[in-house]
Amino acid sequence: MAEASEKVRNGVDTEQLFGTLDAIKQTPDLGKFQWRASNKWIDGAHNRSTVSGFYGAQVEDTSREEPFVIDAGEPPILIGTNTGPNPAEIVLSGLAACLTTTLVYVAAARGVKLTEVESTVEGDMDVQGALGLDDDYRNGFENIRVSFSVKGDAPDEKLQELIEQTQRRSAMFDAISNGVPVAVDLTTG
Repeated sequence: MAEASEKVRNGVDTEQLFGTLDAIKQTPDLGKFQWRASNKWIDGAHNRSTVSGFYGAQVEDTSREEPFVIDAGEPPILIGTNTGPNPAEIVLSGLAACLTTTLVYVAAARGVKLTEVESTVEGDMDVQGALGLDDDYRNGFENIRVSFSVKGDAPDEKLQELIEQTQRRSAMFDAISNGVPVAVDLTTG
């Protein structure tokens, strides 16, 4: 294959990808990141998160010129006014995005050219628990299903291997599947 076709695969600079992997192997502290989001209540179920700087590769990253803004809310049936997706939908979107990005990176690293990746993520929840109506129901998702449609220059078996590797490497798949300790504190006044 020509050098140009190998350098960028699936929109991923594979030279940079492998360089990053090698750098973290040599200096493991480069792999420590701290992601951040800030949220402010606006009115009713409407609130707004902003995402800007983060810490990674041993430095504070300020490469984002403007913060990303994510409005959240609830649908009218849950006493909202559709000011944005509800938090459950944001979690599902984050899972879909992480799995997709991981799949694209894994495929690029393994020499597979993808031509199409689509996914649908569904999560079942009985809100009786979250609304405090019945403690027999958990507050969060009862289960989540992810369905991928993937096309590329590899046989179906290879694409299935990529999906399996994606599940092993996706940070959000891990966080949702295994849970993460969360500490909550309060500042008043």
